[in-house]
Amino acid sequence: MTISVRSYLSRSAFAPVAAVFLLALCAVLLVSAPPAAAHDELTGSTPGSGSVLDAAPESVELTFSSVPAAIGSEVRVLDEDGTDWAQGSVRILDNTATQQLRTGAPAGSYTVQWRVVSSDAHPIEGTFGFTVAGGGTGTATPAPSTAAPLPPAASQSPVLNQSDDAGSPWPVIVPAAVVILAVAVLIALIVRRRLRED
Repeated sequence: MTISVRSYLSRSAFAPVAAVFLLALCAVLLVSAPPAAAHDELTGSTPGSGSVLDAAPESVELTFSSVPAAIGSEVRVLDEDGTDWAQGSVRILDNTATQQLRTGAPAGSYTVQWRVVSSDAHPIEGTFGFTVAGGGTGTATPAPSTAAPLPPAASQSPVLNQSDDAGSPWPVIVPAAVVILAVAVLIALIVRRRLRED
């Protein structure tokens, strides 16, 4: 009689204990799940978008929300005729990409076309413009050739508003699947216990 009572109490307590354990496990998985990776964003630039300068700048600086990759980065600074005044390769220090410019850039409107590889390995790009009221100072370097447009990247987006792609959904799908599986196991345990009691 004592054994049967203990056996009954053990069976009766098993389902609640299992439920608490599974719910706790689900809560831990949901809390510890990493957020879906997002592309880096351009947070600022020098010169700023739409700014008017007295003279052509010596360089263009782009500041991002994270450190972009140096490989595959490209910045073009085009005048009204489509001539690219960028000189040399892009230099990246921390989360800032710097592109030096040739001397002797004329007055007028300029369009900055930039592309970098985000810290999540996806290319991002954008454009913005500024105006130079006076011509460049110093001895002019040989006029650069007219630049061809940048080839299309995986995703295009304007300055300060990068791709809406939020990255891989697996960090969300896996915990959700675990929760569903845990609930299914819990239901199966409760039904099995009730069938045994009947």
